Amino acid sequence: MAEIECFYSAHSAFAYLGSACLMKIARAAGRRIVHKPMELDKVMAAAGSTAFAARSPGHRQYFFRREIARWSEYRNAPVLAGRPTYHNNDTTLANGLLIAAIEAGVDIDLLSHRLLEAHWRDDADLADRTTLTDLGRDVGLDLEPLLDATQSAGVQAIYASNTEEAIARSVFGSPTYFVDGDMFYGQDRLELVERALQQPFNGKWPPPS
Repeated sequence: MAEIECFYSAHSAFAYLGSACLMKIARAAGRRIVHKPMELDKVMAAAGSTAFAARSPGHRQYFFRREIARWSEYRNAPVLAGRPTYHNNDTTLANGLLIAAIEAGVDIDLLSHRLLEAHWRDDADLADRTTLTDLGRDVGLDLEPLLDATQSAGVQAIYASNTEEAIARSVFGSPTYFVDGDMFYGQDRLELVERALQQPFNGKWPPPS
């Protein structure tokens, strides 16, 4: 089956806001979503982005409040009134869990969506093993065996590889989608992703050097 590649982090607001829409678009196009959880801070730093904590209050208010509120309404994806309590917690466990599930042959579309939704709608702590186990049960999965694999050398190597691949392919934020090599940054480009699946856009990415 043809694919839609998706680079993101398990705690990303905009990955959550686009998640249900992405699954709908993929199903309609007969495409499989290839999930590539990445270490977002490293990807942003490699792209030269300023850390969110170092940005102006106005920028943070717009990015983390107004934009999220509008897209939440537009996508019918409920969110908390503010930033999740545990948003600054380490994302290694959640991202590693998604990778471990992929390696175990699990279709993680629903699991990925549930983690993103729980963080941004329900204020879930994605660095907590018990929370992750409960979220797995929500989508019919027993995650206990997979949680032990998240810190394995194999899973961590894939996590590092996803991050390195994202940097090499000029990804600079979460989520970023690729359709047959063409890059689309942000869930607000999903309508363009849908169009590209039906009729590719002119030109090439990356552009000829």
